Amino acid sequence: MGKKVYETSIKKNRFSKKKILLGILGFIVILGLAVFLFANGYINKSLPETEGTVELSMLENEVTVITDEDGVPHIQADNARDLYIAQGYIQADRRMFQMELSRRQASGTLSEVIGEDAVSQDKYFRTLGLRRAAEESYEVYSEESIEVLEDFAAGVNAYIEEAKANNSLPIEFKLMGFEPEEWTPVDSLTIGKYMAFDLGGHWEQQAFNYYLLNEYDEEKAYELFPAYPENRPTIIKDGELDIAASFEDAVIPHPFNGSNNWVVSGDKTASGLPLLADDPHLGLATPSIWLQMHLESEDGLNVSGVIFAGVPGIILGHNDQIAWGVTNTGPDVQQLYIEKRNPDNANEFLYEDAWEEATIIEEPIKVKDGETIHYEVTETRHGPIISEFAEDTGKETVLSLKWTALDASTELEAIMEMNRAADWEEFEEGLEKFLVPAQNFVFASQDGTIAYKANGKIPIYEDGKDALLPLNGWEAENEWQDFIPFDELPAVVNPEKGFIATANNKIAPDNYPYHISNVWAQPYRYERIEEVLESGDNFTVEDMQNLQMDQTDLRAREFVPFFQETLSDIELTEQEQKALKLLADWDFTADKDKPQPLIFEHWMQEIQNEIYEGKIPDTMRDLFSTESQSIDNMLRLDRDGEQSIWLDENGGVENVLHSSLQAALEKLEEDYGEEMSAWTWGDYHQVPFNHPLSGVSPFLAFFFNKEDAIPVGGTGVTPMAASYNSKTGEVDHGASWRFVIDADDMNAGYHIVGPGQDGHFRSEWYHDQMSDWVEGNYHETRMDEADGLELKLVPEE
Repeated sequence: MGKKVYETSIKKNRFSKKKILLGILGFIVILGLAVFLFANGYINKSLPETEGTVELSMLENEVTVITDEDGVPHIQADNARDLYIAQGYIQADRRMFQMELSRRQASGTLSEVIGEDAVSQDKYFRTLGLRRAAEESYEVYSEESIEVLEDFAAGVNAYIEEAKANNSLPIEFKLMGFEPEEWTPVDSLTIGKYMAFDLGGHWEQQAFNYYLLNEYDEEKAYELFPAYPENRPTIIKDGELDIAASFEDAVIPHPFNGSNNWVVSGDKTASGLPLLADDPHLGLATPSIWLQMHLESEDGLNVSGVIFAGVPGIILGHNDQIAWGVTNTGPDVQQLYIEKRNPDNANEFLYEDAWEEATIIEEPIKVKDGETIHYEVTETRHGPIISEFAEDTGKETVLSLKWTALDASTELEAIMEMNRAADWEEFEEGLEKFLVPAQNFVFASQDGTIAYKANGKIPIYEDGKDALLPLNGWEAENEWQDFIPFDELPAVVNPEKGFIATANNKIAPDNYPYHISNVWAQPYRYERIEEVLESGDNFTVEDMQNLQMDQTDLRAREFVPFFQETLSDIELTEQEQKALKLLADWDFTADKDKPQPLIFEHWMQEIQNEIYEGKIPDTMRDLFSTESQSIDNMLRLDRDGEQSIWLDENGGVENVLHSSLQAALEKLEEDYGEEMSAWTWGDYHQVPFNHPLSGVSPFLAFFFNKEDAIPVGGTGVTPMAASYNSKTGEVDHGASWRFVIDADDMNAGYHIVGPGQDGHFRSEWYHDQMSDWVEGNYHETRMDEADGLELKLVPEE
């Protein structure tokens, strides 16, 4: 009896525990479901508005926004004021989190929302003073342009107020625990200044050259200069100025934030009117740096193309009469100056045998979950002292930066005029106000004109000084004398050869009277574009698209035969022979399915490592913007029978090529196995389009990086530019937007905006163009037949 009761008790207890466990599990499931439904509802609330009606009190008249099948908003308004209010609202609805991070990064206020990890970066951008430059620019804008900025800001703020009231801000704000503050016109101008930073100049190369001359004998140092100086510059050898320590945390843009563009005259096209193509090369991430839009108002504006999120107007694209595109000119618009500090007064610096008082700017940095940091920026007559932002302060020798972008400038006014221009004369008149960054503009119009201008504020260097090294800041003779006159900037209109192309290559002949730059991109992209455009006629839009996607590697075409010839007389392993045989059979296209680009690119990486590893510190290699070009130049020197000191010190070119091939193949075998014919470039070279929060945790990466990285062809030197992180193979830089237009139909443009139009991960236009970007599938956007979802923005009743 007792045993039975005990057993019954045990069973009841087990049943009771089971019920409790089931109850707990049920509660967890219900709670999880509730959390999911809440989160799902919250997330969906922040999806962009594409249908229905939204009241905006500041509007004068109704505005129609049609979102087409590719997520492109077509904004139609009665007047310019309503148009820019609507543009601000729509941009914020699509990209508010991106806009917030952009203005904070450029302003140096990321620490307020990220915390201590962003302090060094904030100090750097506070030191540069992009926001201070934007504030100065605002003061010189015309009343009309200020109205555009204010109208745009009003639209952004209408979205912010609405989203806060409806608890519908993008989920990123909730995850980071903050809300956006009011948008101002200066925020838009600051983002514009950041793009000038991203496409800026070459101060880091000057710093690196300074380091070289302090570390190596002159001949060895000069071999790594981007241009061998005819009048060798002098330099003070001052051990107190530690370049590596001074710039360890500096934010260095991609060394060749560049682009391709070209325009072909009607004499060489099937339509008989010009073709224009443009693909700016910038960082590849989610969301895209560009937002594609179409703006139309009853006062005559009808323009389509792309703009940076946070900025009004259309910076690249076309209207119904003209089209234009840009590449980065890359001129020497940044100059480092060596400054001597008064040992008795830290705020004074030497100039022409007298001590000058510097300007001290208070820049307190608020830090999330921390105390506000007292931070000061010191500005000499040349600009901010940038060698002390890393807290290595008080030295008697420092470096300041003079840079055209830190002056007041009027790019937005230029954009407004370019958007409305009807011909080359009107367009060029607008260009006169586009000062920074200096860009190579190509132009095409319905009247058959094709044109080019290297536009912007480019300083004049005189007396043999050509921006290779920091200059002595205490000598008046080292000051910039003036800027190249607008009418004397490089320009071409309707050339006889029937096309104009640029790819960040050298743009002016040696007899051009002014210095532009010492640093140009490797010539391979331009040479391939020229090769194709010279070889044919009757070009079509499809031909231009194919050229933008061209994966021919002229660097490999130049050096593979030389490598094979150099190694032809030495004993090679079976694997090395196989590798050389594969390369001999290669057509030099960097196809994602081929093994040859994988072998060649790793071989070139190992050559660089062989030459520089252990000899130049990693912190200095970050400043070495022409590292790849320097390797090409060394190899050419040896091939052409001249001497390369760096190759000779590594045992000569034969030894360098053999040992680097061995290292490359060893690494590739370890990663991809011994069967070389099974290797593919795409196994390593892949594009992920990462979201900025995806690196925080795998959980966030799952949501924000919706698609897996995609294997992709091309390299950093092919027309289809796809630069990558050499440690991971991750493609993080390339054609951020591709665009082609035929002037025969100015209402139709052909675009790819990778990875998509929207910044919301639930949007159908979030990553819908990832595969298009890899495969070259363009979408047509028409200005005369907008069709899709309709949203009405209306004044309050």
